[in-house]
Amino acid sequence: MNLPQNPDLFFQEIPIIEKNFGLAVEAYKENDKTDPLFLLGDCLDVLKQIPDESVDTIITSPPYWSQREYENGGIGLEKTLDDFFNNLLQITSELKRVLKPTGSFWLNLGDVYKNKHLLGMPWRFAFKLIDEQNWVLRNEVIWNKVKGGMDNSKDKLGNVHETIFHFVKDPTNYFYSTDAIRSKPRQSKVVNGSIVSATGVSGVKYKRKIELSTELSEEEKTNAFKALEEMLKSLQDGKYSDFRMVIRGANRTTHSNSDKVSGRAKELLTKGFYFLKYHPDGSKPSDVWEILPESFSKNKEHFAPYPIDLCRIPILATCPNDGIVLDPFVGTGTTCIAAKILNRKSIGIDISKSYLETAIRRVINE
Repeated sequence: MNLPQNPDLFFQEIPIIEKNFGLAVEAYKENDKTDPLFLLGDCLDVLKQIPDESVDTIITSPPYWSQREYENGGIGLEKTLDDFFNNLLQITSELKRVLKPTGSFWLNLGDVYKNKHLLGMPWRFAFKLIDEQNWVLRNEVIWNKVKGGMDNSKDKLGNVHETIFHFVKDPTNYFYSTDAIRSKPRQSKVVNGSIVSATGVSGVKYKRKIELSTELSEEEKTNAFKALEEMLKSLQDGKYSDFRMVIRGANRTTHSNSDKVSGRAKELLTKGFYFLKYHPDGSKPSDVWEILPESFSKNKEHFAPYPIDLCRIPILATCPNDGIVLDPFVGTGTTCIAAKILNRKSIGIDISKSYLETAIRRVINE
């Protein structure tokens, strides 16, 4: 995008909408451009004007309770934690209404200490969403920030993580693309005429374990040898990228030794072996994300911007290519920037005009 010579033209390219929010969203849904739509106003008031089932993915991080006073007030300044939760619940009720039935809601909620008590706010609020609004929790993600802020306390550990929750409306019918977030695996190869997996598994050690086993019957050994050869052939054909073979008496079972609670333990009991198979397109991410926080020196206009990388998995996994991402507390625009980078449309709401102006500059400069 060519940058305007006059700074005022930034806001002509991506305007800030201050009224008629419902009409603006309807018009935006018909637009093919991925430039964000920025709506200025109180989050709850704006959301009430947005039509039902308008967005595919919601990603947001509400202001911390009782920590900072943002421009024009807003949520987070309540006198009690209950008041904060009640105000936030009004917002999440509207979020559920504007979210499509196939949509996802990703919530990053910071915790705080009061009188040396860690309040446990993320999970306390998560239970309210589950119990009072029937949101379905699919994942708890630990955001490991790798390094924490200044902490001079001498009676507790340093805090370097935050919690992110993934909620859905319908656990049987929500959009989720695992393949979009897989890490590319190393490829299997042929070594000395034998197929070897990406991590060096050739089958030799398993053949030896089967041969020496005192736990397997002769019939079970024959079946295990045959199954191993079939697995190596599947590896060569690219059906799997890697595997592990668990053999009765030679390996510890996965999860449980009881066939009453573990299907794999039952398989081990009846067959004498089972396989752990690895997807040819790579493994999906875990629920612990190591992502450095946004540097305050890079974004001095916001106290707590989160990094663009934090939005990558939620958008790729739960927003279709032609979908819309919503952040009702968009601040200086990180969610919308991530959406544009990933070629998705996005809507950002904030009560601060100066934040939205910064967001527009960041989007155009990205």
